[in-house]
Amino acid sequence: MKKRILGLVTAPFTPMHQDGTIAIDKIPAMVDMLINNGIKGMFVCGSTGEGPSMTTSERMNVAAAFVKAAAKRITVLVHVGHNSIQESIELARHAQLIGADYISTTPPTYFKITTISTLVDCLADIAAAAPLLPLYYYNIPALTGINLDMVELLKTSKSAIPNFAGIKYTTPLLHEYQACLNFGNKEFDVLFGTDEMLLGALAVGAEGFIGSTYNFVAPVYQQIISFYKEGDMKSAQNLQLFSVEMVRVIVKHGGLRAQKAMMKLIGMDCGPVRLPQNSLKDNEYIVLENDLNNINFFKWANLIKGVQEPVHIR
Repeated sequence: MKKRILGLVTAPFTPMHQDGTIAIDKIPAMVDMLINNGIKGMFVCGSTGEGPSMTTSERMNVAAAFVKAAAKRITVLVHVGHNSIQESIELARHAQLIGADYISTTPPTYFKITTISTLVDCLADIAAAAPLLPLYYYNIPALTGINLDMVELLKTSKSAIPNFAGIKYTTPLLHEYQACLNFGNKEFDVLFGTDEMLLGALAVGAEGFIGSTYNFVAPVYQQIISFYKEGDMKSAQNLQLFSVEMVRVIVKHGGLRAQKAMMKLIGMDCGPVRLPQNSLKDNEYIVLENDLNNINFFKWANLIKGVQEPVHIR
């Protein structure tokens, strides 16, 4: 089993052309930007990467492009979750074939899983397709509608899935997160996935984080971690409040579509979102930019290395 994942892992956006096709040629520049800004890994084809809105073939092509661009300079986790276990198996096999470092999966979500034993059966079949890659369960109840006891998952997976590594924990339940983190003498890696609560996760022992907002303001979170380690809680709290305010703006403007717009605003255009999501119109861009200005977002975005000149919509 590979060592624990430490530091900031971002969930990169899948770049798209205006017609919704994948802009594979943009991926190398995105990866270079993330590396230049101290990101330690990438979680590709997940929620932020619009994996559920892509075909299996597209997901394979995107994953391969990110792995190639990373060139072992940065860790790559490939999300292989699908409503069809068989498709997940094929995605897992492909991830191992292209040289990914880890796989992660949500469970099927159309027919809801209601027991830990069924969840473990699903994960075991997927994990067996890529036995050389550690597997992280992707726990995101807000999108999957599956909300099971994660400590029980760790207990059951320990013996049932040889390459089970831990959990990508994207739900704001710090008490359960802490219990998972400390389960069995801390034998599993539990990556925290709620950006606006990073400071709270640090306080209960988190060392690895996966998030989407690290794409455009990684320096904020790196400084939160530094201030926390130095014992400067006031400064850490102030920066965490900025993260909270930024996430509130993102939610106000539609979540992922707002984040892709923010990438364009900082000079790393990743294109539109796919249906069933809708991209912002020009007048909506203006309101978003004003809201971001009001929280001093661009002060932090200007620290990002490797982007072009910001694009202002007026």
